[in-house]
Amino acid sequence: MTVDQLLTAAIGAFFGASGWLLVGLYMQRRAADRQARNAARAVYFELAMNAIDIKVAADHMVFQPLRRQSFDRLLPELATWLAAEDLEVIVRAYMSQSGYEQAQRDEKLPVQVRTAVLQNVLVQHRTATDLLGRKAFSALERSRLSTSAKGVGSAGAAQSVASGARNA
Repeated sequence: MTVDQLLTAAIGAFFGASGWLLVGLYMQRRAADRQARNAARAVYFELAMNAIDIKVAADHMVFQPLRRQSFDRLLPELATWLAAEDLEVIVRAYMSQSGYEQAQRDEKLPVQVRTAVLQNVLVQHRTATDLLGRKAFSALERSRLSTSAKGVGSAGAAQSVASGARNA
């Protein structure tokens, strides 16, 4: 084997290994993005279900336990995928659940205060749902979702708060 052949083989091995490394990194990044997007979708639907329970509680004072298992389990994937300010919106929605629980437990709270607390919790959940809807679903997918905007998003939440304030 000559020096030219050895040099050619070394250069070929270097570029071959580099190519495989780049392809591997690309595929790993795509898999991580797909996993994070799937995590965001699961949390989206959990928030949407919670928003329904919160709306029923605000309208009829009938409380159901709110869900947070998906959020607790999938927070690491969301934290690596979302920007800090977006993650904060999601975390605020789950932090607001303590207000829901207080409104549920504390019978001494006046109805107006309970309603205001529940409306705030509902706005937090809908804001988080809107954000995750934009991030986790394509425009076509969002248009096909029964839980998406069509009056249910943040504009719907603002209308709901306004009507709750009028009714209180």
